[in-house]
Amino acid sequence: MIWPHFVSCHSPKFFAQFPPHMPKEKQIQPLVGILMGSDSDWPIMKAAAEVCAQFEIFCEAKVISAHRTPQDLEAFAVNALMRGMKVIIAGAGGAAHLPGVTAAYTTLPVIGVPIQGKVLDGMDSLLSIVQMPPGVPVATVGINGSKNAGILAIQILATGDADLQKKLMEFKQKLADESRAKNKTLGQ
Repeated sequence: MIWPHFVSCHSPKFFAQFPPHMPKEKQIQPLVGILMGSDSDWPIMKAAAEVCAQFEIFCEAKVISAHRTPQDLEAFAVNALMRGMKVIIAGAGGAAHLPGVTAAYTTLPVIGVPIQGKVLDGMDSLLSIVQMPPGVPVATVGINGSKNAGILAIQILATGDADLQKKLMEFKQKLADESRAKNKTLGQ
C-alpha cells in the first residue's frame, strides 16, 4: 500500500472517494511529484501541492535528500515515469542539488524551486539550480516560488489535456479580472 509513504495532495472533495484501503491497482497514480530535501521545506513547497489540488491534479510529496538518501532519489526519479508521473517539482536550499540530480535520473520535466536560506537569502540555491550543464535542464522559478512551480506543472500537463487547458484559461482570466479590479480602488 503506497498511501502512508507520501503526503497526498488532491482536492478533498475528489480525494474522499478514494479511501486509503483501496487496492493498489485501483488507486489513482500521481501526475506530479513534489520533492524536498527536508520537512522544513514543506511550508514553502505546499503551495505547489495546493495549486495541484486547485486544478484537481493528483500529486505526491516526499522528503528525499540528494545528499543523505541518494539511492532513494535515484529510485524515485528512475521510476517516476513508469508510475505515470508527468512532471517533478523539486525544492532545495543551500547547495540545492536535489533538482539537478533528479533531472539527471529522469527524462521528465523537472521544475526547481530555490528555497531561501539563512546565509545568502536563497541566491545560492537559485544560482545552483539555474546553472545546470547542457543536456540536464531544470526549469527554475523564483526563490520560494513553489506556487509558480505548481502553475508551471499544470501548464505542462495542459498541453495534452483540453479540459485542463480550459481550467487554466479560466484561472488566467480570473487573474486578469482581479488585476483590473484593483484600478477601481486606486481613486478611493
